[in-house]
Amino acid sequence: MAQYPSDIGFTPTVKHEQELRGSRTAYAKMEESGGWRTTIDPVLQGFVAQRNSFFLGTASADGQPYIQHRGGPKGFLKVIDDKTLGFADYAGNRQYITLGNLSDNPKAYIFLIDYATKRRMKLWGTARVVEDDEALLEQLMDEGYRARPERAILFTLEAYDINCPQHIPHMLTDDEFETQLSALEGRIEQLEQENIRLRQELAGG
Repeated sequence: MAQYPSDIGFTPTVKHEQELRGSRTAYAKMEESGGWRTTIDPVLQGFVAQRNSFFLGTASADGQPYIQHRGGPKGFLKVIDDKTLGFADYAGNRQYITLGNLSDNPKAYIFLIDYATKRRMKLWGTARVVEDDEALLEQLMDEGYRARPERAILFTLEAYDINCPQHIPHMLTDDEFETQLSALEGRIEQLEQENIRLRQELAGG
């Protein structure tokens, strides 16, 4: 039975490797001070609301891992309650690897990353497929988004960790770039107007 939330990732073998490589003492202190979080708190909720993509990890019955990218409008991954996230499963390439894996093995993993702020969150839990629930799909779909939902997938959180920013490349989405560019153009216009005013004052003085 797990003693700490991080035991979902830090198995006895992982802890042995940490011992061998010198990081176990630091992680033991982290565990004893509370460690990883186990509910969808305001920090995670706010981070999820700003994401327009994430990676979903599943595994087959014999442990073969699979990672699938999921994308949509900002906030398409929805908070249902303090333990549950959900999203609409849009029509795609019809391979159904994720669906098959979840039928055999409910363990799942969500990886969220914000390239603009170089921040990432790792979520461990289980996931299940929900078919033929129109009310749930309506709750999960974003108005005006052009995609055909086929079913819902619900993720039950067991633990999450906020990871370090090391080696994350700094990138912006189109919207983030446009926002920063607009702010820069506004500042340039302001400085140009200020320059004109100062020149006029010098000419008149």
